[in-house]
Amino acid sequence: MADSQNQFLRVAAARADFLESGREGAAGVPDVLAASWQRSLAAGVDSGHPTSDFTDDIDTGSRLVRCARPVLEQLGADTADMTMAIALTDGRARLLRRVDVSPAVGRLLDRVNFAPGFSYAEGTMGTNGVGTVLEAGQSVSVVGPEHYTEQLQPFACTGAPIIDPLTGRLEGVLVVSTLTPSWSPLMHTLVKSAAKDIGRNLLMDRSQAQQALFETYLRSDARSTKQAVFAFADTVFMANAAAQALFDPGEQLAIRQHATFIMGRRDRGSDTMTLASGRVVQVRGTRIVTGSDTSGLVVIAEVLSARTTSAHQVPYIGAAFTEQLLPQVAVATDQTRQLIGDLRRGHPPIAGGSSPAWVRACDELRQALGEGVPTVVVGETGTGKFTLVAELFHADHPGGRSISVDASQIDGGTTADVEALVASHPEPTLIIVRNIDQAGTEGVERLDQLFTAIAEASAPASFAATLSDSSLDSDLPFHTLLGHFAAAVTIPPLRYRTEDLRLIVTRVVEEIAPTKRVRLSPEAERVIAGYSWPRNVSQLREALLHALRARPVGEIQQQDLPGYCHTASRRSLTPLEMAERDVIILALKEHDGNRVSAAQHVGMSRSSLYRKIKAYGITA
Repeated sequence: MADSQNQFLRVAAARADFLESGREGAAGVPDVLAASWQRSLAAGVDSGHPTSDFTDDIDTGSRLVRCARPVLEQLGADTADMTMAIALTDGRARLLRRVDVSPAVGRLLDRVNFAPGFSYAEGTMGTNGVGTVLEAGQSVSVVGPEHYTEQLQPFACTGAPIIDPLTGRLEGVLVVSTLTPSWSPLMHTLVKSAAKDIGRNLLMDRSQAQQALFETYLRSDARSTKQAVFAFADTVFMANAAAQALFDPGEQLAIRQHATFIMGRRDRGSDTMTLASGRVVQVRGTRIVTGSDTSGLVVIAEVLSARTTSAHQVPYIGAAFTEQLLPQVAVATDQTRQLIGDLRRGHPPIAGGSSPAWVRACDELRQALGEGVPTVVVGETGTGKFTLVAELFHADHPGGRSISVDASQIDGGTTADVEALVASHPEPTLIIVRNIDQAGTEGVERLDQLFTAIAEASAPASFAATLSDSSLDSDLPFHTLLGHFAAAVTIPPLRYRTEDLRLIVTRVVEEIAPTKRVRLSPEAERVIAGYSWPRNVSQLREALLHALRARPVGEIQQQDLPGYCHTASRRSLTPLEMAERDVIILALKEHDGNRVSAAQHVGMSRSSLYRKIKAYGITA
């Protein structure tokens, strides 16, 4: 107990020094905590009297709440004799539900507005067990004086992110709050485990809904061989061959929107609509419901009027694959060609480019896939490995099928399902195992059985896998699977594709803002060209989305890009250094590049500021 008390005193002293002198005062505290203090300071959080935003626009009946409810109830029952409260928030740090295991703790939390509807974002409440989890993207415990604001220091909060295993999206935060003297490091393990349980519930909920959607779609397709059949859901879009031949992507979107509207509150519905071409279409649908939510729609569309002469006679065969939106097991056939989450977004092909390493990688991968050679595709995170595999395969096999399996989420039924799909269809089939290095021991065993079954199958099937090059020197279980592969292709990172950078930027802008008139200024292009992009194209997309939020139309300027783009540092920075770098960049922007004023703004000497600018490679 004495050691804990001494630790609290050291943290309290460091916090006081930080509030008085800035970053130097945070020396000795963990990087995650110091970075959060720095962000709180930069956001202007009032350390004495923060204000929590309130909204009544929260969804207390959402899928997240539904999947979390049994976990919260069980956790509350298991901790009935403990002085704590359990809370669930959404991905915007807004409390959705609170379970008071201890009524006394609940009354104290009410005094600091830790209640449904209130936001505990770090930008308004400072370092805490909700907002800091969302900012850091990891489990965090904030105990006593580690809180940035004084009013939260009586509490100890441990939060863990709730990740949807299928999409990888952070859906919310599970947090346990207690009084500082009652906190135990075991709470960290407890909260992480419970958050994973909610994640598994999200996967089970989605899997059941998608299975029901898929089965309903297949039954409707079998009965309506000459009619257009669609299946719509948040992360799935399926259309049979007749639908692809009759309607272009814009018309498919119109049908989806109309069906969603007319079936908002009905299990079945029928209506007619007039497309932009003048054709009249009858829409009949079935709603797939899970709990109180609509999980998807199966729609039959029939043209009632004579068809107008147009280019719509040509079936739409676009390469619409994204790493973020494809479900865990996704099939692309003539009947189920397109698996995308949002028809509004275009997805230009990524195979174009002229840098030698990229051209060589595309040629090698195209040849391996064309010959059906089991191939492992290696590269850094965000280089587009999966997207490129899917695109090249479907370019060479327009009528083929691709099945995507996420190795980190493989479960007992997945391999059997895939084996059945392979055995029952004569079309060329490619099974793409994503992130094979993330498979656990049990997953490796199932993948070994899957690869063996595919190799022995009489159907025209092959398989490929993606792999992060950072895992090659590890002792992870996936190494035992490499014997199944006969070829390896390495995808170059973005920093080795300078010749293609302008083309890639244009393609990403077309994808994320297809209807906007947006261009980059020469200065913005130079900033992009000067940055190393450690997370490759995925990070470039994030940076451009950030810029579009700052300037939705017109010419994007260099100041619209995130702060980290204005650096050219050749070493990895610690979280504390990254926070300090961002504060310096923000100060330089606010003072129009005047370094004397910027130094005064951040509270450091001019010589220290000049040294930091050089060390961090700041070019702003």
